[in-house]
Parts: sequence; C-alpha cells; structure tokens
Amino acid sequence: MFDFDLSYFQLFVLVLSALLLFLYGLEHFSKELQTVGRDKLPHWLGMATRNRFRGLMLGISVTAVVQSSSAVSALVVALVNSGTLTFASSLAVLLGAKVGTTSTAWLVSFNLAHIGPYLIVLGALITMLPFAIRVIGRAIFYFGFIFFTLDLIGTSLQPLRQSPAVLEWLAYAQDPWMGVLIGIVVTMVLQSSSVVGGLAIVLVQQGVLDPVGAVAIVVGAALGTTTTSLIASIPMDAFARRAAQMNLLFAAIGVLLISPFISRFGAWAVDLSEGNPSQAVAIASLAFNSGLALLFLPLTGWMGRRFAPKATPTASAQNAPI
Repeated sequence: MFDFDLSYFQLFVLVLSALLLFLYGLEHFSKELQTVGRDKLPHWLGMATRNRFRGLMLGISVTAVVQSSSAVSALVVALVNSGTLTFASSLAVLLGAKVGTTSTAWLVSFNLAHIGPYLIVLGALITMLPFAIRVIGRAIFYFGFIFFTLDLIGTSLQPLRQSPAVLEWLAYAQDPWMGVLIGIVVTMVLQSSSVVGGLAIVLVQQGVLDPVGAVAIVVGAALGTTTTSLIASIPMDAFARRAAQMNLLFAAIGVLLISPFISRFGAWAVDLSEGNPSQAVAIASLAFNSGLALLFLPLTGWMGRRFAPKATPTASAQNAPI
C-alpha cells in the first residue's frame, strides 16, 4: 500500500495547495465577472421568462463566461425567491447552466496553461489604469491565474505516474459506478464541478487516469455540483427550494440513465476525439449535459405546472408562467 513517508506527504501538500489555488482563482474570476455585470446579470436572466429557448441560451452563455454553474444556479434560485424569475423559466436556465459549465473542460483540454503568466501580467497592468476598465483587468488577472495553477497542478501530478498505490486507487474509477461516486463526493466537497472536471482532464493528460474513468468522474460531478443550489435555497421560499430540487432531479436522472453505458460512452468520446484523450473528456461532458438539456427542455412548461409548490396568492402570481 501507500508508504506515507515525508516525500509522499510533501507531494500531497503540493498537489493540494495547487488545487486550492485553482479553486481560489476560479472563484475570484467568477466573482469579478459578476461584479462587472452586477446590475445587468439579473436583468438578463430575468429576460428568460419570455421563452424557454432564450432561457436555455442565457444559462449557457452566462455560465460559459462566469465559469461556474454553481454560482449561476445559486443566483437563479435567488432570482426565483425574489420573484424576478418564474419557477418554470428557471428550469430552462438551470439546464443551460449545465451545458455552459463544460466550457471549463474545453479550456483545460486545449492545454493552454502556458498563456497563464501573460494574462496575469496583462491583467495586473490593466488594474493600474485609473479607469473603470481596471475591473476587467482583475477578471483577466484571475483568468490567467486559473491557467497558471493548472500548469502547477500538472507539474505537481507528474510524480504520481510512478506511484503504484495511486494508480491502483485511481483504477477504481474504471468501474462506472465507482467513478461516478468519486465525482459526486469530490464535487460536493470542493463545491465546483469545473475544478473536478479540470483535475480529471489534467490527470488524463499526465497519463495517470484513463479517459473512460475521467468521463465517469465528470458525469458524477454534474450531480455533485447541484448541492450548491440546494444549500443556497434552504432559507428561501418554496419556489426557490423546488427549483433547486429540480436541478438535482435533472442531474440524478441523467446519471442513472448514462451510468450503465459509461464505458461505451467514454469509448465513443475517445473515438470522436481522434486520439486526443483529454478532449474526449470534454466531448463527453458536453454531450452528457447537452443530452440533459434536449431531454428536459421540452418538458419544462409541463414540469413548471406539475411540480410547482403550493404557495400564497402573492407568491403564485409572481411565479405564474408568462
């Protein structure tokens, strides 16, 4: 088994610190972009009440920019609670957020870590300008910080390729249900499917994790990330809590449907990637979440009526479909 000597402990601390820095960069990049669009973001999401397809596209685009489905899902739940977004319309936005969050996997799969230092310097220079644009500079800085820490994670993980104990443990992910479970648990702890997906792809790039196992992990991460909106909805009204519950239901049904076929699903993604295993994981993530959107989007109107909680006349009026 794993021999916990000093070198292994130092390696663990190095990998953990790099991972925490990645999570820190992703969180602050998301916050900076939300600061830039603080006044417009709720308005844009509120426009989703007009059309379910517009809601889906808004969910995709906002999450792709913010780089956090957890943040967007929590915001959607808050907008439902305030009456800005109806319960039925929120379902389309939540589905779009699942598709939009796959953008992180694509960025990592293209192995763009080398641009991180340049973006950090550029962002830092822009923040020195005496204009409102310095807010954008902070976003660029943290965007570069994300890539810089990805490079650090990749370097830190290289020794793991020579560790039989680590390879043996990661081999468990080859079992579809175990890989999904790992993705769920790790995402619940880190509260970010983007971080888990990015880490899985880096492990594939380092040759430590098989792409099929990584696919199982990112599928599980899609379910684990729904805990953020569930936690955020606890003090809110019945409509907000139900929106968070539906977000969980979408992911749970998708995971149950795909889990028995993950090996074939992963093999299909590898074939489609033409021999690029890290992009195979990004393809699988996009395909899975897009499949959820295609499956549930036509049903959002019916689900909005069928699963809407009973509420007071005021709350019912706020959440009536337009």
